[in-house]
Amino acid sequence: MLTTVIQLLAIVAVLANAIVYGTDTLAAMVMRSVHAELDDRTMTITAGWGHYYADKRMPIVGISGVVTAVATTLIAAIGGHFAAAIAAGIAVLALVSWLGIYVRVAKPINAVQTTAAQTGIIPPNARALQEKWDSVVNGRVALQFAAIAALCAAIALA
Repeated sequence: MLTTVIQLLAIVAVLANAIVYGTDTLAAMVMRSVHAELDDRTMTITAGWGHYYADKRMPIVGISGVVTAVATTLIAAIGGHFAAAIAAGIAVLALVSWLGIYVRVAKPINAVQTTAAQTGIIPPNARALQEKWDSVVNGRVALQFAAIAALCAAIALA
């Protein structure tokens, strides 16, 4: 029974984090190239509205992914499923690292771009802001990949 609980929690964590992973992967593989083709105003307004909606809708997904990964780690450890607990713990570390990058780099840029989209006032450093945001997206993708892979390992090891 405990194995099933651990696996179900890890599955929910995988599904929630897969949404974030997919979103970041789209940004890295597609949107970065799209933004490079656009003038600064169009790029900023497009990115700003994207962040506006994402920043309203994604937190519940991200929080769910982190909470279920933590729960997987704790329940696996308490239940003596130490290999699964270590795997889930690695996922938690990757997710906390992702969150640190998001809060320190992406979120402030998201706020500037969202304000620009809402007001139509484009910051003079619009391109530099987007380049800074883009500079961390590959790392965010790698951390989400690591988290999902570790959670899959926890499912197998439980």
